[in-house]
Amino acid sequence: MPVAARENLEFQIQRVVEKSVLAECRDFLAVEEPLEIRLGIFENGRARHQSVSVTMRTPGNDEELAVGFLFTEGIISAPEDVASVINCGANKRTNLPSNTVRVNLGKDARVDLKKLERNFYTTSSCGVCGKASLEILAAEVREIERKDFPQISTDVIHSLPEKLFQSQTVFAATGGLHAAALFDAEGELVCLREDVGRHNAVDKLIGRQFLDGKLPLEDKILMLSGRASFELAQKALMARIPIMAAVGAPSSLAVAAAREFGMTLCGFVRDNRFNIYSGAKRILTGV
Repeated sequence: MPVAARENLEFQIQRVVEKSVLAECRDFLAVEEPLEIRLGIFENGRARHQSVSVTMRTPGNDEELAVGFLFTEGIISAPEDVASVINCGANKRTNLPSNTVRVNLGKDARVDLKKLERNFYTTSSCGVCGKASLEILAAEVREIERKDFPQISTDVIHSLPEKLFQSQTVFAATGGLHAAALFDAEGELVCLREDVGRHNAVDKLIGRQFLDGKLPLEDKILMLSGRASFELAQKALMARIPIMAAVGAPSSLAVAAAREFGMTLCGFVRDNRFNIYSGAKRILTGV
């Protein structure tokens, strides 16, 4: 039987208050382990395996993370591209699921692995300017054309942080995870994923929708527990998500991407206030 993933581990710690050790007590820490994502590809009638990424993540929903990453990087485009997703055995050192997941592509799937090399430079801040990043993104996504759909009331936006927090089960135990949640236009939670990496949480979330055949997500809201970076805007745009909201601040390039491709972007969504950086027509104010 497969080993169940543990998202947090218990440790004995000493808690200090002011200048004194208050007590010996238990604490829970979010698990962080590397995950290698591999592709199984057919070439010239033969199967071969290729490593495409290693990311630090919280174990759990690894198959979703793998396919979500491959989709948001433009390597796969439809569930039919995927023949199977394999978790390659248990990790003997940690007794957790394997730190390797292989996505086996169908025999008719065609991939362009150069996209991974190109997107690496986009997301790793290796000297590529913002203009070049937007040009690269434009090769993968098209503009969200409906600037007034869906329309969301300010009350819905205000309600999202609390709903996100209440659904963060692992964060409640550890205080150490990012979350990404998908909501409908009425503010009802559709799906939530947590991870030590904010980009991993989004890939897990989109990966679940990909596997369920629910893409594109043209009537949904993406809510983030932290800041909104260009990388997260890129992933949301790949899934055709029209509205992205974040508890924290957006980066300048995230705002530029949202404005370029017609996405609504809200930041500092907390304490019954928020800023609209792009796509204000989708937000119903004064209602």
